[in-house]
Amino acid sequence: MTRRVSIFGATGSIGQNTIDLIARDPEAYDVVALTGASNIEVLAHDAIRLNADVAVTADEARLDDLRAALSGSGVEAAAGQAALTEAGCRPADWVMSAIVGAAGLAPGICALQQGATLALANKESLVCAGGLILQTAKDHNARVLPVDSEHSAVFQALVGEDMDAVERIIITASGGAFRDWPMEKLAGATLAEASSHPNWDMGQRITIDSASMFNKALELIETREYFCVSPDQIEVLVHPESMIHAMVGFKDGALMAHVGPPDMRHAIGYALHWPARKSLPVERLDLAQIGALTFRAPDDVRWPALRLAREVMERGGLSGAVFNAAKETALDGFIAGHLSFPGMAEVVDQVLTDTDPSHIDAPMTLDNVVAADHITRNAARSAIQQRAG
Repeated sequence: MTRRVSIFGATGSIGQNTIDLIARDPEAYDVVALTGASNIEVLAHDAIRLNADVAVTADEARLDDLRAALSGSGVEAAAGQAALTEAGCRPADWVMSAIVGAAGLAPGICALQQGATLALANKESLVCAGGLILQTAKDHNARVLPVDSEHSAVFQALVGEDMDAVERIIITASGGAFRDWPMEKLAGATLAEASSHPNWDMGQRITIDSASMFNKALELIETREYFCVSPDQIEVLVHPESMIHAMVGFKDGALMAHVGPPDMRHAIGYALHWPARKSLPVERLDLAQIGALTFRAPDDVRWPALRLAREVMERGGLSGAVFNAAKETALDGFIAGHLSFPGMAEVVDQVLTDTDPSHIDAPMTLDNVVAADHITRNAARSAIQQRAG
């Protein structure tokens, strides 16, 4: 039987890797929806070759362009946030959630409400509303599978294990573009320098987040939400080779490590075929040729995002939504040239400190998450403007 699949964020790196796997066995899948942002040419091309029911661009101004690109194909065109949410409500068996940022939250919730398996590459969903996401899955007999390489690694290491036996979870970080830079150089880091990852081929925003370690900060929070462990059970190690994606330590002293090449098709393929394992077109590691794997503890002075993430986990409530919105807005400021590289963490720290506690302590509903996100983005923009003078 064919499986109905949708891919949210189809034009990004995760979406394209997902399409690569699906296109290798097209008769096994019935593609319901593909969504993207401004890359209309790629979105339309993939929607046509996969014979999707609908293609959605988040950019309402590009709807006519999408319609023109899909003309005569039979693929429906739609645009805007409401259309993204509606696409999530279309029945599917398996949904890839790879929209970057908080915009992926509502479509993911809709997919879970249809009982779909949600392959979650959109870490912001768990950071902003982990309790809401997991409760929605439970209420609708749906499932959330992790696609971040670190969380997929933890998930795999825990197969057949008792969570009560878990002592610690270690997620690894490459350290990004600036892991070996002198601290005094970071204030002058350019956008181009921050956008070049030494190991992974990813989009610009996540590559910059890797350099600042905000990506890992989000993953700390995501680990707590997904695996229901306490913050003091979660550790980060800088591992420049990016071969070990995560490790799980057990009460008997054993350490289970997941080792694999830095290729997102492994984590995507594991979620796509779960609970089975099927052949994937990824490199087979030659450990003798690799020779050595290295590790070091992260420096909270170099990467203050990690300290901020731990403060968020301790605070709880909607502080994850505040953290993510401040981070995304600060990243916009850096990309636009309004903030220095270290200025991103400074803005996030300021916004977290200044946020009215009532916004954080409000009940976790989708409306409250959206409201906290909106308020925080405005506050972060004001903080950036103040710094720009």
